[in-house]
Amino acid sequence: MSEDTSTTDSAAESATAATSAETVASAAGGDAAGGPSRRSVLGWGGAGLALGAAAAGGTVAALSGNSDTVPAALSGSAVPFHGTHQAGIASAVQDRLHFAAFDVKTKDRAELVQLLKDWTRAAERMTAGLPVGEDAVGGLPEAPPDDTGEALGLKPSRLTLTIGFGPSLFAKDRFGLEDRRPEALVDLEQFPGDNLDPAKSGGDLCVQACADDPQVAVHAIRQLARIGFGKAAVRWSQLGFGKTSSTTPDEQTPRNMMGFKDGTRNIAGTDTAALDKHVWVADEAKGASAWMTGGSYLVARRIRMHIETWDRTPLQEQEDIFGRDKAEGAPVGKSKERDEPFLKAMKPQAHVRLAHPDSNNGVTILRRGYSFTDGTDGLGRLDAGLFFLAYQRDVRKGFIPLQRNLSKNDALNEYIQHVGSAVFAVPPGVRDKDDWWGRALFT
Repeated sequence: MSEDTSTTDSAAESATAATSAETVASAAGGDAAGGPSRRSVLGWGGAGLALGAAAAGGTVAALSGNSDTVPAALSGSAVPFHGTHQAGIASAVQDRLHFAAFDVKTKDRAELVQLLKDWTRAAERMTAGLPVGEDAVGGLPEAPPDDTGEALGLKPSRLTLTIGFGPSLFAKDRFGLEDRRPEALVDLEQFPGDNLDPAKSGGDLCVQACADDPQVAVHAIRQLARIGFGKAAVRWSQLGFGKTSSTTPDEQTPRNMMGFKDGTRNIAGTDTAALDKHVWVADEAKGASAWMTGGSYLVARRIRMHIETWDRTPLQEQEDIFGRDKAEGAPVGKSKERDEPFLKAMKPQAHVRLAHPDSNNGVTILRRGYSFTDGTDGLGRLDAGLFFLAYQRDVRKGFIPLQRNLSKNDALNEYIQHVGSAVFAVPPGVRDKDDWWGRALFT
C-alpha cells in the first residue's frame, strides 16, 4: 500500500531493447514494434476489444502532454521482449494483470531447463502478438493445436511476461542450485497482523503477465501452464485490474479501491539513476550469485481491504489516515498532488508519513500493484483489495524494513490485512533469440 515509498518511475529498457524489438519480430514472423502482426491481419477488431475492456472497468490514463500523442494503453503495440532487463518492471504499467506462481513437478534438472527454454520461445511470440508454435488453426485435425486461440485477432496490447525464481527452487536435493541462491533471496518473516494463506503464498516460479487487454494476459498464462503440463503446475494465481501504481509520471495517477491516488512518488521508468540505485542488481552479485546481475527482487503480497468498514469511515478520518486529500491527492497542508510533503504536518501514524523514504532511512522500491475483486467471503463482504508487487535491489534493504515500520504503526492497518505472500529472484533480461530465461543460473 505504500504510496510514497519511491521517488519517480522508469522505462529504462527502451534504449537497450530497441534493437531486440526487430529481433523478436524477425524470429516470430511479425513486427514487434507495433506494425501488423499475423493476429492483427486476422482482424483489427482487437483495438475495439482493448477499448471495450477499458470501458468495462480498466483504467486508461490520459497523457497530459501533446494532444497528438497516442497514450500507450491505446496503441495496442508490442513491448520488446529482449533486453538487458526483463520487461514488465520499469516498463510503462499496463492496465491488466494475470500473475501465476508455479510449483515445479519434475525432478529432472534437464526437463526444467527445457521448460524454461520452451517458455522463453513462447513468450517471445506472444509478446510480439503471435500465437504459440504453429498457430491455433490450420494444423492436423487429429492433433490439438499449439495455441488455444483466444487471442487470435487481438493486438499485442503491450503484453509483458516477467519470470522469477522462488526460494524453494534452491532447496537442497532438488536441482543442484542450493549453492547459487542469492543472499538477498531471503524468506520473508511473519509481520504483525499477517494472516497468510499457504495456498496463496510461495511458489518455485512466478510469471507476471501484464497487458492492456485482460484476454491477452490470461491467454499468456494459460499457454505457459499448458506447455508446462507434467513439469510445472499453477500453485496460485491472481487477476488484477486498474493499476494502482504508475511508472509514467506524465500520466494521471491511478486510484486504489479506497478511492485515493496511489503511487504518486513511484520510481519513474525514465529515471535510470533511481533504477540503478534502487531496483537493478549490480556489483553486489558476485561468485555464485553473479547470475542475478541486471535482475531484481520481487515481493508479491495479496492485501485484502475491509471495504465495508472503510466505506463507513468519515472523509476527514480517511484523509488523516492516508495523509493526503482524496480529491487532488495533495499532502496535508499542500495544494497539489506532487507538492513535496511536509511529514510533520501529518498524523504520526499517517500512511504517507510512515511509508516515505525519509521515515525509512531512504528505502525506495518500485511498485506495480493492481486492484482485485474475487467475489465475496461467504458473509456478504467483498473479497477485494490490492495485489501489491514491489521490485527492489535487495529485499533486506527494501521491503522488509519498510513493512516492519508499516505493520507496527500504520493507521491503515485497521482496514487491511496481508493474506498472501511470496518473494522471487527476477533474473536479468533475455538478450537475444539464443538466450533463455534463467540461462546464467543453470550454466
